[in-house]
Amino acid sequence: MQIIPAIDIIDGKCVRLTEGDYDQKKIYNENPLEVAKMFEASGIQRLHLVDLDGAKMGKVSNWKVLETIATETGLIIDFGGGVKSTHDVQVVLESGAALVTVGSIAVKNNELLVGWLHQFGVTKFVLGADVKNGCIAIHGWMETTDLPVKDFMATYLALGVQQIFCTDVSKDGRMEGPSIELYTNLIESLPDLHLIASGGVSQLQDLVDLKAIGCSGAIVGKAIYENKISLNDLVHFNASL
Repeated sequence: MQIIPAIDIIDGKCVRLTEGDYDQKKIYNENPLEVAKMFEASGIQRLHLVDLDGAKMGKVSNWKVLETIATETGLIIDFGGGVKSTHDVQVVLESGAALVTVGSIAVKNNELLVGWLHQFGVTKFVLGADVKNGCIAIHGWMETTDLPVKDFMATYLALGVQQIFCTDVSKDGRMEGPSIELYTNLIESLPDLHLIASGGVSQLQDLVDLKAIGCSGAIVGKAIYENKISLNDLVHFNASL
């Protein structure tokens, strides 16, 4: 199971939200590059970079942060937030992301996303499945649909998407543990799923539990910034895999 630290960006700064609420914002570092370099120095290989301004505005906004981190580090970066047009995809890839994370567009405009999968290659995309009460949430978690997460995932697995992030919005930033039951049900129902768990990780035991149920990756954010899990802990956990 791959450990993937997260950097969420608002106004070019490293922040974390609670339950996706922009009014519950905490700034952890004015310079995301410093944070990324700290991750890389500890042996981390991959980074989950989220443009929260972009998610709110509906277009990629913090691509300069992506470009800087991609240029100054060797991290494998997946970037999401506000990817709504072919131009956005091009900007993200040209700015140095290895993978583009898409979520809302997969719900609102399936035809456009399928076109991207053909144009840029299915391996360039990660599907972001944000969940509230078992259904997909979009637009920076500000809107909840009536689309069951299982159906949403199955559609794109059939198209060849290989990686899917799943965030239970009710757990994100609350430091109360991940949605083990939700993830277990999804993994058991969709045997081809490579699920990357996101949200709620607050201690090393959470990572042990996620690995045990078959998650292929886990995003860790607030637990690192609040010093609940140290980078040394993550290094040792990775070494034990």
